[in-house]
Amino acid sequence: MGKGMVEAFFEKQDAVDTRVCEIWGKAFDGLAPFLDNRHGKMKVLMVHGVGDHLPGYSTQFVEKLAAELDLPVMSALKKNIPLTSNHDTSKNLGNLSVVRLLSKDRSKELMFYELTWSAITAEKKEVLAYDNSGEYAFRRAEINNLMKQFSNSTGPDPIIYLGESRDDILVSFGQAFCWMIKSDWQTISEGKAQVCSFNDDGLIKNLVVDQYAFVSHSLGSRITIDGLQRIATRIDRRDVDFKEALKHKKLPIYMMSNQLPLLQLGEKMPEVSNQKPSYCLPGGDKYEQRILANTPIIAFSDPNDLLSYAIPQGFVEKYLDSRLCTEVTNININVAKIINAFNFGKVANPLEAHVGYGTDDRVIALIAKGIGNIRASKMVNERCRWVETID
Repeated sequence: MGKGMVEAFFEKQDAVDTRVCEIWGKAFDGLAPFLDNRHGKMKVLMVHGVGDHLPGYSTQFVEKLAAELDLPVMSALKKNIPLTSNHDTSKNLGNLSVVRLLSKDRSKELMFYELTWSAITAEKKEVLAYDNSGEYAFRRAEINNLMKQFSNSTGPDPIIYLGESRDDILVSFGQAFCWMIKSDWQTISEGKAQVCSFNDDGLIKNLVVDQYAFVSHSLGSRITIDGLQRIATRIDRRDVDFKEALKHKKLPIYMMSNQLPLLQLGEKMPEVSNQKPSYCLPGGDKYEQRILANTPIIAFSDPNDLLSYAIPQGFVEKYLDSRLCTEVTNININVAKIINAFNFGKVANPLEAHVGYGTDDRVIALIAKGIGNIRASKMVNERCRWVETID
């Protein structure tokens, strides 16, 4: 009888989904409008966050995104590019896997790139491997042991990123971005470690006609921002054409479990800050020195995710490089269910709140079709409250 009462109690709470979805920012289009690009392709790069990952970690997200975008045709196999450094080809800088998604009539196409960089930090985290061994693990309660294993897997990554492995991780991102610009499905040479150069022929042509977007999770968001800044500042002066093409591009970043404010604690201040009007407004005295035309950040944060933070007003101007021309949309969204623990208080699983973004239908719909446009999902319009902001 007691078991039945408990099950009935929780089933009743599951009956009506009252999870919060609140959006503050300008209207945005999502990925859908760019699938009809007749002159180029729509390409998306996903960058994972803390923890150990294996190639294929984005599979569920990709399948849900394909369904939302009505792209039911998928390449039979993924193509993999082992990443390495042009300065030291013996280095293992992770893996880039590529999958091709198409509409049934083949008129729409999306190329999805998945970066797995955690091989760079895995070796350094072996110093904590003993703590997961039976010698220590059996002394903990089961739930506590699971939490400790999670902590040992994820906690060191931000520390390692701020240390000597930072350059390798940013090179890994740079190689992934370079391959995303350079490649199409037919020209990808699968399974062979290769180096992509921003000087390669055809790179600029693709950069002009293709459309790009990033999907990042936790630490992956910091890597994406830092990686873009690194690429822009390290392009050789002779690559004037690449720089010129880059500063006409709009590169949206969909950040899940956004941690930019937290990770800023260990970062240096950007080279250029508090000068957005000078760099980003036509007619500004430094307009021709911008890195990108626009970098929209769509920041998803579950308030019950202990590792996620909204981006407060003024953060962009002070802590992000003005030359990126960044605009922020904050999305406060419960991806974890909140339950009433028998009137002792409401509670949500913080682990689910951290990792559940990529499988939440509202998150997928917002990335796919945005808000404030005719394509926006009916579910988003009905279940999310949007506060439009203006300059």
